Amino acid sequence: MSTPLRTLIVDDESLARSRLRTLLGDCSAPGATVVADAADGEQALRLLDQGGLDLVLVDIHMPGIDGIEMIRTLRHMSHAPAVVFVTAHAAHAVTAFELEAVDYLTKPVRAERLQQALQKAQRFLNERRGQEVEAKDTLLIQDRGRAERVPLSEVLYLKSELKYLTVRTALRSHILDGSLADFEERYPKRFVRVHRNALVARAAIRALEKHDGGDEAEGWVLRLHGIAEPVLVSRRQLSVVRDALKEA
Repeated sequence: MSTPLRTLIVDDESLARSRLRTLLGDCSAPGATVVADAADGEQALRLLDQGGLDLVLVDIHMPGIDGIEMIRTLRHMSHAPAVVFVTAHAAHAVTAFELEAVDYLTKPVRAERLQQALQKAQRFLNERRGQEVEAKDTLLIQDRGRAERVPLSEVLYLKSELKYLTVRTALRSHILDGSLADFEERYPKRFVRVHRNALVARAAIRALEKHDGGDEAEGWVLRLHGIAEPVLVSRRQLSVVRDALKEA
């Protein structure tokens, strides 16, 4: 079930704030929990600075900082909540959507329209969270003025080459400015150290093979799914690699 949206109501009329509280109490999933309310934009911005909100229901015409100005300020905040305008005037709808409001309700607000607005807000927040997760799970590769996002799930290995890393996927190699130690620390469940200059994706490991003779651990290589070239395994990391192969 969806968690109720943590909501701030902003309206200079106390009766309007009270009515919205009542209507929200009757809404089903995702529902809403009113964390606070505010009678003007200045008070609302102070509350928003504290964070922890999912949704703002805001009137447009208020003394001092009005709803439009308030939301323009809000857009510069990190992880800003979803915004739904609630107003007696329909004339500002275009401006509201230019400010990326998820919905625009006119007074008197009907319960079914408020329910729809909550659902839109929930979808907006879910999509944004999904985008944030996706961004964290990709590498931004800069190459000759071109930027490309490479999903971490496609990376088979990373090798340290002088000041750069070679990022190998099944289709091609990329050059990235970074350190193996950073990737090893951030993604211990995704990559395993196989050599002082190489990390391999655990899920890509297919076989551990003896390399052209010799009993030394340096004579072992890994075969990976999707590429032909082997990856050398160091003596120090051989036991770790064997454990990773059992888990793969």
